[in-house]
Amino acid sequence: MFIDSNGRRRLPIHDESHVRNALARFGRVRFDSDEAKDRARQRLLNAAKRYGIMPVGFMTSQLRSERRGPDLPSGSVTFLLTDMEGSTALLQQLDEAYADLLKDVRGIITDAVRASGGARVDAHGDEYFSVFERPSAAIEAAVALQLALAARPWPGGLQVRVRAGVHSGRPTLTDSGYVGLSVHTVARICSVAHGGQVVLSEQTRAALSPPGTVVLLPDGVRLISLGAHRLTGLPRETELFQVGAVGLVEVFPPLRILR
Repeated sequence: MFIDSNGRRRLPIHDESHVRNALARFGRVRFDSDEAKDRARQRLLNAAKRYGIMPVGFMTSQLRSERRGPDLPSGSVTFLLTDMEGSTALLQQLDEAYADLLKDVRGIITDAVRASGGARVDAHGDEYFSVFERPSAAIEAAVALQLALAARPWPGGLQVRVRAGVHSGRPTLTDSGYVGLSVHTVARICSVAHGGQVVLSEQTRAALSPPGTVVLLPDGVRLISLGAHRLTGLPRETELFQVGAVGLVEVFPPLRILR
């Protein structure tokens, strides 16, 4: 933390090393209000993106730091995580109007999640983290939000796209949120997708078809194999699938995986 020339307290995010230090120290900083903390968190996440840093541990710690309601499902669940593509560029283009755009995007995602029976776990910056009891419901919500975002006319003809990751597992639900490898995994899956793309894991594919049953996909939805990939920080390769449906873009560059 440092004091600028106007006497305002700021997080040091001038270069990559400062960003990494700020991510590690964020939880120890005292802010004047929750609004100030949210603004600082958003600036820090934008800086992390600018330097190509994937702040998975930071995001998880933030999820743990906020108390959750008792209505979140436990046991076997499916996570849906979305992240806006090119949010830093949009912020630079729109300046103060970016807040209104972000509010509209969150509203569309919230409507899709609720309509499919899901629940919001958390939303920070341009990321939206939600949970579902059924994997097919998470896929249904992901398709719905992508279609709604694509159909929405945005100011100045801007293209607003989000990447979406879907993963199933059995995380631990505590008073401060979900804890476990599945939280990290869905973040990694989301990070390798492109704007407009929905990518899900082999675990979700398996959860869609319990032993002795057929694949329980939403109507009109199909899965396209993207092959097995080693995602950063995960212990083994994970087979990934792209969700295909009428109205969704299906041709994308290779997944955003660092070699």
